Amino acid sequence: MASADLIELEGVVVDVGAGGFFRVQVTHDHVVTARLGGKLRQNKIRVVLGDHVKVRVSPYDPTRGMVVFREK
Repeated sequence: MASADLIELEGVVVDVGAGGFFRVQVTHDHVVTARLGGKLRQNKIRVVLGDHVKVRVSPYDPTRGMVVFREK
């Protein structure tokens, strides 16, 4: 799938799971299970509880995604 087809959402990390998975709350009732994107892993950027992040999700499965940016 091309990156132009992905939906980019903003949210807050509400849970840090094992293996680099995070639960990100994007709206008051929608939570996405996301993993770290390539550049975040490559540059060893840490994402912790409470961080504001951008998540890209597929239109086919909006419950899983990838964290692509951590805001300061």
